[in-house]
Amino acid sequence: MTFRSLYERFRTAARANPDRMALEVNGVDLTYAALENAAEWMSARMVEALGGASPTKVGLLTSRCAVSYVAYLAALRLGATAVPLNPAAPALRNLTITEDAGLELTVVDDTSGADASEYRQKTPGQVLDLTGDRWRPMLSPHGGDVPPQAERGPDDVAYLIFTSGTTGKPKGVQVTHDCMDSFLDEIVPRFGFGPGARVSQTFEMSFDGSVIEIFGALASGSTLCVAQHSDVFTPVKFVNEKQLTHWLSVPSLISFAKRLRALAPGSMPTLRSSQFGGEGLTFEQAEAWSAAAPNSKVQNCYGPSEATVIVTGYVVPRDRAAWPEVSNRYIPLGHPFPNVDWVLLDEDLRIADDGELCLRGRQRFPGYLDPGENVGRFVRFEDGRGALYDGSEPLTPQHYYRTGDRCRIEHGELVLLGRIDEQVKIRGNRVELGEIESALRKHPAVVEVVVITVTAADGEVDLHALYTGAEVPAAEFAELLGGLPRYMHPRGFHRRETIPLTTVGKVDRKKLTAEFEAAHE
Repeated sequence: MTFRSLYERFRTAARANPDRMALEVNGVDLTYAALENAAEWMSARMVEALGGASPTKVGLLTSRCAVSYVAYLAALRLGATAVPLNPAAPALRNLTITEDAGLELTVVDDTSGADASEYRQKTPGQVLDLTGDRWRPMLSPHGGDVPPQAERGPDDVAYLIFTSGTTGKPKGVQVTHDCMDSFLDEIVPRFGFGPGARVSQTFEMSFDGSVIEIFGALASGSTLCVAQHSDVFTPVKFVNEKQLTHWLSVPSLISFAKRLRALAPGSMPTLRSSQFGGEGLTFEQAEAWSAAAPNSKVQNCYGPSEATVIVTGYVVPRDRAAWPEVSNRYIPLGHPFPNVDWVLLDEDLRIADDGELCLRGRQRFPGYLDPGENVGRFVRFEDGRGALYDGSEPLTPQHYYRTGDRCRIEHGELVLLGRIDEQVKIRGNRVELGEIESALRKHPAVVEVVVITVTAADGEVDLHALYTGAEVPAAEFAELLGGLPRYMHPRGFHRRETIPLTTVGKVDRKKLTAEFEAAHE
C-alpha cells in the first residue's frame, strides 16, 4: 500500500485534472491548475509573514470563501498542521485555541467574524492579513519564487480540530496524514467521489464534517461547491442551482427544510449520493430526503473526531419495507469500515452486545494535544478484560478509543442509543454539558447547576439550565457564557429549590428532565 500525504493527494488529483473545475465558492471558480497555483502563491505569503521561515501550525480564521481552501492547502503544502478556527466563536475561545495549539501564523480576511479585531490585537502569533483585495493576486498566475513542497510522513499531524472539553477548555484532536490516507481510501469509492462529481460543502471548517467534503472532493478530482449560510437552509434551491451530485449535512437541515415546506418529492433529481452525520438520522428525515432525491443513495454516517470524522456509512435501503425496525426510530449506524476494529464494552469493560463503542485502527488519532486528556479515554485488553489507559505508558495501536457512545446490535446492525456521559450533539456540534455548567457555576449566587437536553416539538434538541440558589438575571448568565459559541447557550435558565439525586448521590438527570418536561408541557 502506497502512502500519500494529504497535500500529495490533492496534487495528484490536480495534475490529473488540471482543467476540471475544483472549487466554486461565492462567485470565485478555480480549476485544479488554478487552485494549485493559488496554493503556491499563498504558501509564499505565509513564509514571507514569518520572515522567511515555514510555519509548523497555521490557524484559519476564515469562513466559506476562496481564501479558506487555498490557505488550508498552502499550510499542508508547507508541511504545517492546519488549525481551523470558528469566526462565529468569541475571540476568547479562539485565543485559547491559538495559545494551546502554538499557532505561529493565523490567516484572516473579511470573513473572520465580529471579534476578528480583538483576536488580531491579542494573538501571540503573526497574522497574514488578506482583508479587502489583498487575496486577489492568488487568482492570477504567479511569477515569484515558490517555497518547496514539504514531505510529510504518516505520523505527522495534518490538521488539529478542537472540541468541547469537560474542564471548560477545548480539547485538541490531532489527526495524522496516515489517518487521512486510510480515511480517503475508504470514503472516495464508498461515496462515489471523482471527476464529474459535484460535491456540496455545508459544514464550517471548524467542524470536522467539512473534511469529508473538502478532501473527498479535492483529493479525487471532484468539484467542491461551497454553500453560504443562507444556502444551507434551502437545500433544494442550492442543489438545483449547482446541479449537485453529492450532498453532505447534518440531518436537522432536513427538518428545517420540511418546516419551510421546501422539500417536495422529486425536487432534487441530480443527486446520486447523500450523506448525513453529526447527529442521529430519524426515519422521518430519511423518508423525506429519499422522496425529494429519488435518484440518490442515502447513507447514515457516524464517527467521532478522534477516529477521523466517520467510521460508518449505512446505506438506507430504497425499499421502505426493507428498513429494520430498530428500537429508537433512528436509522442504524451499520458496521464500521473494514479498516476499523471495534468492540462494545459493558460497565466492567467486558465485550458485550450492548455497551460503549470503542475503536482502533489507522483512522484512530494518536492522542489529544494535551496528553493529560488521554487518561481514561483509551482501553486495552488484558486477560479478556479491558484495562483503562492511565497515562503511565505510551499509547499504542493496540489501544481502543472510548467513544462515549452506547450502542447495541439490532437486526445485525449497530444502533446508537445515546451517550454514556453528559456529552450531546447540538445541531451537529459536539457539546460537553459540563463545560456549560462550569461557566454558569462561576456566578456567586449559584449553589448547584445542571444543564439538561430537551427535545422540542420540531425534533430539535434544546439546552436548559436548572440551578439552585438565589435568583439570577438571564443577562448575567449570558455574560458568563460569553466565551462559548452560541450553540452552547441554553435556551432558558430555571431556578429550583433542589436538584434531585440518585440513591448513590449523583444528579438524577433523568428525573430532573422528566420534572422539567412535565412542568413545561
